[in-house]
Amino acid sequence: MNYHQAHQLLRASDPRMAALIARSRRYEIGPAVSIRPFDALAESIAYQQLNGKAAASIWNRVRALYPKRKRLDPAKVLATPDKTLRAAGLSRAKIAAIKDLAAKTIDGTVPSGHALLRMSDDEIVARLTTVRGIGRWTVEMLLLFDLGRPDVWPVDDYGVRKGFAKTFGRRKLPTPKQLMKLGEKWRPHRSVAAWYFWRALDQPEKLQS
Repeated sequence: MNYHQAHQLLRASDPRMAALIARSRRYEIGPAVSIRPFDALAESIAYQQLNGKAAASIWNRVRALYPKRKRLDPAKVLATPDKTLRAAGLSRAKIAAIKDLAAKTIDGTVPSGHALLRMSDDEIVARLTTVRGIGRWTVEMLLLFDLGRPDVWPVDDYGVRKGFAKTFGRRKLPTPKQLMKLGEKWRPHRSVAAWYFWRALDQPEKLQS
C-alpha cells in the first residue's frame, strides 16, 4: 500500500478528515507475509461480544490447554472435550463455532494461509462465512488487521459508524447502507478511513469545523 497516497486522498476529501488524521495515531498496517487462519479466527470467535480484557483472559486459558504449541492444532482442538473448553470460559455457542472452524480447516473449506494470500476479499468472505459463528464483520477484521488489505469498509461496525458521526458532527449514526455510499470517495483506501474513524473515538475532542 502507498501510505502517502492514501493519506493524501483522505486529507483532500474534507478538512475535518484532515484534522482527524493530524491528531491521530498513524495507520501503518502492512500486507501480511503469512497468516494462520485457524488461530486468527478462533481468537476472533473467543473475543466476540466481550470486552478486550475479559476475552484475553479466556483466550489465554484456552491457549494454556495446549502447552508448548506456538500454533493451535485443529485436530487437537476438535478432540478436546467441550467441558474442558467450558472450564476455560468459552460459551457453548463459541465452542460449537471453534469446533466447526477446526473441522472446516481440516477438510479444506477454510483455505490455508498461503491460499488466502492469493484470494480476493470477496472470495475470502464467501469461504469463511460458511463457518458457524463467523459473519462478515469477523472476516472483515481478519482482512483489515491480519491480511492488511487496503480497501475493507466495515459498514456494520458500530465504532466506524460512531467515529464517522463524531468526525462530521452528525447527531445520528449513518446506516450501513448510507455509510456504504458515503465511503465511495475513499476507495481504494477505505481500510485507512475505517482506522481513523476508530481513532476518532479515542479522542475527547469533538472533531468539527
